[in-house]
Amino acid sequence: MGLMKEFKEFAMRGNVLDMAIGIMMGAAFGKIVSSLVNDVLMPPIGKALGNVNFSNLFILLGDGEFPSVAAAKEAGVATINYGIFINTVIDFVIVAFVIFLFVKGINSMKRKEEAAPAAPPEPSAEEKLLTEIRDLLKKRA
Repeated sequence: MGLMKEFKEFAMRGNVLDMAIGIMMGAAFGKIVSSLVNDVLMPPIGKALGNVNFSNLFILLGDGEFPSVAAAKEAGVATINYGIFINTVIDFVIVAFVIFLFVKGINSMKRKEEAAPAAPPEPSAEEKLLTEIRDLLKKRA
């Protein structure tokens, strides 16, 4: 029973839960970026380059002619899928840039918190008493 208790404490620790949530959010964000690249960005780029479909850019490593990567794979022919690689690189660049902006924003907020001066400590009772004595002596003089 001790092992299960330790595991429960480990799994329910705040950092582990935060990390798990971050991983799930990152996976979902990655799917969004992949869709953005494959379904929104690459079609107009392909159109501008003469109706090129990047997902079907490949080098055939076997015999025959195939209209798409899927047809070549179905036939069992090896291919180098450089179009899919280009899409993946663009995915990575977008995700890396967004993460960079996110980390930069967090660091900026941390610097602002650090730059905010702490309130000066309240004077001790002894300092207050000495200040009152000083003020009274000034009035008498």
